Amino acid sequence: MPNTDYDAVVVGSGPNGLAAAILLQQQGLNVLIIEGKDVIGGGMRSAELTLPGFIHDICSAVHPMAAASPFLGSLPLADYGLRYIDPTVLAAHPLDGGTAAALYKDIGQTAETLGIDRAYYSDLIEPLVTSWPDIVNDLLGPFGFPKHPWKYLGFGLKAGLPATLFSKRFKGKELKALFAGMAAHSLLNLDQLTTSAIALVLTMAGHRSGWPIVEGGSQQLAQSMAAYFCALGGKIETGIWIRSLAQLPKARAVFFDISPKQLLAIAGHRFTSLYRKQLSRYRYGAGLFKIDWALSEPVPFIAESCRQAGTIHIGNTFEEIAFSEKLVAQGRHPEKPFVLFAQQSLFDASRAPKGKQVGWGYCHVPNGSTKDMTEQIENQVERYAPGFRDLILARHITNTEDLENYNPNYIGGDVNGGALDLRQLFTRPALRFSPYRTSAKGLYICSASTPPGGGVHGMGGFHAAKQALKDIFNITI
Repeated sequence: MPNTDYDAVVVGSGPNGLAAAILLQQQGLNVLIIEGKDVIGGGMRSAELTLPGFIHDICSAVHPMAAASPFLGSLPLADYGLRYIDPTVLAAHPLDGGTAAALYKDIGQTAETLGIDRAYYSDLIEPLVTSWPDIVNDLLGPFGFPKHPWKYLGFGLKAGLPATLFSKRFKGKELKALFAGMAAHSLLNLDQLTTSAIALVLTMAGHRSGWPIVEGGSQQLAQSMAAYFCALGGKIETGIWIRSLAQLPKARAVFFDISPKQLLAIAGHRFTSLYRKQLSRYRYGAGLFKIDWALSEPVPFIAESCRQAGTIHIGNTFEEIAFSEKLVAQGRHPEKPFVLFAQQSLFDASRAPKGKQVGWGYCHVPNGSTKDMTEQIENQVERYAPGFRDLILARHITNTEDLENYNPNYIGGDVNGGALDLRQLFTRPALRFSPYRTSAKGLYICSASTPPGGGVHGMGGFHAAKQALKDIFNITI
């Protein structure tokens, strides 16, 4: 490590680490990012995983929360190479029989796919989408008194319900299915509180700013953030794994874009016994089994909206998806799992050789599972796209162990940085006045294990840096 002293050091270059570093550097501080791998990005990385010329997103693939993020949206990332691409259909949800519900940016267009619930959907979602600018900073931040309490309460009274209970107000299978697919992003049993919050936030974000992909791969989002950070005067060191505080250069504040488990290993000796105990009890959620495919042509989905969608939620009815997620929560493996599928190359020709395509998909599995779910996932895709298997030129599979080896933040394959249930939604990683402060002065945690949790939005890093600016540097923003 260089001998230079810094105002702040950030360990980890995921979206939150980069966001924290940028905010600090914007205030004129001298900031260093240290990344263990040779390439920055955390969950925002892309690579040729199958065949030459096929660019696959290793983790994050579609970016509704990046597009909706107040902090990322404030940055001039387009000047540093970032280009979002909006699919024709944001997300489609096929049903047996060849029909599909679909999320479009336009509320009315979405409602038209929802059968008997079309009017109810518009009445439900329009006020929430209208209130989004007033509540988004509270939704994507630590627990506290909201700036617009009545609007926030209007969201919270709906969002706090389990998805299974919320869905009872829907009459048709289309809206129930679409809502289930959104709620399943929580990686929770749909009987749990807060699952409706995940569904509503993702839906609102879609209507406000879309569900874009990044031209060239998710890696380009990381590269644009890093380029802007460096243009401000920041510095990045890669290929350095931090296992001890002794490895770090002198700094007034250190930020860790890592999990509580890693934080304990690196800095646990500096913490109070209570804080160590809280971190040791932190709970991780379900894992992922992921497949990347090199394909000879576009996936032949039966439903037209699926052939035009960037994201497809495969799981049929609400009941089937809820059953699948319940099995995972019980430590079991469903034969018909909920599958989240993306087809970025339909809209970004740079992802595959001319005429070819890439596919990206995963299902949920119990934390730490090493069971091969290839057959189950491909059966589900084939169910709604007969002939899919005939298009496969190559596949690359990633189980929970592979995910954690690739990124140690993904404990047991949990990409959300810990269970997003009610107990850990706002108190992650510990119950404290500020969830970003550790019990050691000058040490902060800014990963997905802090509010608002997983997703590419950078808001955990933003809020951690904001807290430290006030605590250490007497800067209030």
